[in-house]
Amino acid sequence: MGETGEPAHGRLLFRHPSAILLGAQLFGVLLYPFVPSSGAGRVVLEVFGALVLALAIWSVRRSAGQVWISIALGVAASSLSIIDAFHHTWGLAFGSAVLHALFYFWAAANLMIYMLADRYVTVDELYAVGATFTLVAWAFAYVFTALQMLQPGCFIAAVDSDEPRTWVELLFLSFTNLSSTGLSDVVPITEHARSVVMIEQLAGLAYVALFVSRLVGLTLGRSIRAAHDRDIAAESASSDD
Repeated sequence: MGETGEPAHGRLLFRHPSAILLGAQLFGVLLYPFVPSSGAGRVVLEVFGALVLALAIWSVRRSAGQVWISIALGVAASSLSIIDAFHHTWGLAFGSAVLHALFYFWAAANLMIYMLADRYVTVDELYAVGATFTLVAWAFAYVFTALQMLQPGCFIAAVDSDEPRTWVELLFLSFTNLSSTGLSDVVPITEHARSVVMIEQLAGLAYVALFVSRLVGLTLGRSIRAAHDRDIAAESASSDD
């Protein structure tokens, strides 16, 4: 319990929502391989996906307009996914992928604005660096999903090359490209797929160059200012003596 009587986990949720979002997304990365993508497993994945969407909405709340846009995109995307889980159609699956991509791009953009708004680095902003990266990775994975539906066979892999790539494979492709660690074993073979992959590679480089370096610079600047203030205080105390 804190001094106000509020539980510690409650303070974390309200003060560091980006940490909760980042943790949920990383948990999802570990969860997906253990849950089948059909039947009851699909329902579990959709429920978990709805939870992640809710956490993302909570993390990017800034104004009434932004919250309502986030809620509208999140509810629409989640609703289409749940309906598609029980009554699968191409249109529902494609619409869900597009809306999910729009939602995650919107959420990531809001977290970027949040990180650029302050001149001082907070703990939540440090968590937001990781959460924003995972949001963008999820967004591009859904773009790959939609693209694969429009162009079957646009992504191939060493295993079952003729089969559509699974969600985990496309998410893996997104993470490896965004982090500039390579193409993984999933390869885009059409011009449209390669164009989208190149855009994600550029987005990953720009993100590190702009946001990560900025936060590092602000953190170092704060340390330098704190050391300077301590030196001034020490000199002032010495002169008083």
